[in-house]
Amino acid sequence: MEIPKDALKGAVIAGLKTVYDPEIPVNIYDLGLIYDVSVNDEGFAHILMTLTTPMCPVADLLPIEVKERALMVEGVSDAEVEMTWEPVWTMEKMSEEAKLQMNL
Repeated sequence: MEIPKDALKGAVIAGLKTVYDPEIPVNIYDLGLIYDVSVNDEGFAHILMTLTTPMCPVADLLPIEVKERALMVEGVSDAEVEMTWEPVWTMEKMSEEAKLQMNL
């Protein structure tokens, strides 16, 4: 049974909400590090993300964890994580829930 693209995208996002920046007690999705998630008809997931800073200590590890988490979603055939620094991440990108969690 084929999973609709919207449901698959939602499942990938739900998976990404279980990934945390080790220095900040907020998941990377609510932190605003994920700029876009798309899934095509073949189940290929493309994730556009950034980090809080290019000097982030987990810059090498976090994209790998993001890809692994996406691949764990049933229906995802493959995944690519594209890193970008444009636009630059700012605290305004955080969800309201994340801001509350961090007392901002």
